[in-house]
Amino acid sequence: MTKEYKVFEIEKKEHIAWVFMNRPKKLNACGPDFWREIIEVMSELDDDDEIRVIILAARGKCFTAGIDLVGMAAELPGLTEKGMMGRKRLKMVKSIMQLQDSITSLDKCRKPVIAAIHGYCIGAGVDIITACDIRLASADATFSIREAQVAIVADVGTLQRLPRIIGEGHTKELTYTAKDIDAARAKEINLLNEVYPDQDSLFAAAEALAKEIADQSPLAVMSAKEVINYCRDKNVADGLDYVANRSANILPSDDFFEAIAAFGERRKPKFPGT
Repeated sequence: MTKEYKVFEIEKKEHIAWVFMNRPKKLNACGPDFWREIIEVMSELDDDDEIRVIILAARGKCFTAGIDLVGMAAELPGLTEKGMMGRKRLKMVKSIMQLQDSITSLDKCRKPVIAAIHGYCIGAGVDIITACDIRLASADATFSIREAQVAIVADVGTLQRLPRIIGEGHTKELTYTAKDIDAARAKEINLLNEVYPDQDSLFAAAEALAKEIADQSPLAVMSAKEVINYCRDKNVADGLDYVANRSANILPSDDFFEAIAAFGERRKPKFPGT
């Protein structure tokens, strides 16, 4: 039974979970409920053995207009207080790290997460999509690392994850200028895998890709995500040692025997995920 959330709506279709940010009147701005609930949503879907792929999308006119600064004022002690000193600054550090954990829940989820982006994807939106595995967008999507315009630094994941996706030069340009880029430019610099004409074709493509992934062995897919994430900051030798152990941990499996049987019988495998 899927839990009801204040700012998220979950639709499960066989092995795919659609997760919609559902605060359209506020342009899906990320307020206190978002930061608390995203961890719960990812945990629920991570624990659901029927779910193999997650698509993160949004209701309304856009993906997200970014952090809800007004709504978050009470969650970030001292944000609007001049002369903040000592202990209050330590509390601010703790609050920021909690927000980082919220975004990291997308990265840590064992299931692949596909971001399906339309309209604005601003500020915290970039933090969100860089923690996803694959990014698709409609042609009307707009991206911006907007923090410099409001005199803050992007501090919940963009500056750590984005350089690995688009390179340091593009990251610095977007961060220092706070300028908008469209979907075509985002694809050109490898922020996006694909761009589609409109929201309907975007969602159809996201679901088709999710089905392709869901048809594979979930044990192999989850293990591959874990290995790729582990190897980000490791040398090749460390990565090879890790994947050798990870591979040995899932072999043999029912998925493996099903793959062999399907090959021999010249049919598409139906992986049980065990």
